[in-house]
Amino acid sequence: MGRGKIEIKKIENVNSRQVTFSKRRAGLLKKAKELAILCDAEVGVIVFSSTGKLYEFASTRMEQILARYNTNPESSKLITMENKTENEPQPQADALKSEIAKLQLVQRQMTGKELGGLNFQELQHLEHQLHEGILAVKDRKEQVLLEQLEKSKLQKVVLENEALREQVEEYRLRLYRENGQLGRKNSGVCSSTVCDCRSEKDGNSDTSLRLGLSVDICHKRKKPKTESTSNDSETLMVLE
Repeated sequence: MGRGKIEIKKIENVNSRQVTFSKRRAGLLKKAKELAILCDAEVGVIVFSSTGKLYEFASTRMEQILARYNTNPESSKLITMENKTENEPQPQADALKSEIAKLQLVQRQMTGKELGGLNFQELQHLEHQLHEGILAVKDRKEQVLLEQLEKSKLQKVVLENEALREQVEEYRLRLYRENGQLGRKNSGVCSSTVCDCRSEKDGNSDTSLRLGLSVDICHKRKKPKTESTSNDSETLMVLE
């Protein structure tokens, strides 16, 4: 499998860019050395990193190679051609510059500056544009104001709902506490009543046991006694 094609553009990642620079620099200097040895050429390579560090290779002496380059007439021709290319007019750049100047002038005129070169129709057209712009700004301002009012109303409703929810929770908690206290009171009354009934029953049973009688017999004996007392009272009333 062949290596994938790498897009030639600046590497944004700093670490990846540094690694690529180290590998490519080593490869470039190696190729320059091989070229000098294999072809008996005088080679000089100068490389500056993005941090400004200098890397160079020279098959002989770098000063000698640079002096030979500066005295070579072909190198001066290349420099002259580069200067001519830089000084040649570029129509596209000039057109863009003029367009930018026009837009800047219109912007200043929209703010009421540099109106001396405008005739009546141009001033009227500018006034119409400004009027339409003012209306659009007013409409947008009213729309933003309405949106802010709606947001404030919603926030107010949310706050009121939160307050009502807290009141309901407090009311529920209070009812729960009151019901709990009432339940404890009722349970206490019932327990005390049951205890009294049990104590009374236990007392009767203890008395009966001491006499050697059962509880039922004691009740049976108590009942006729009440009847006899009622009969004695009736007899006394008749005698009187």
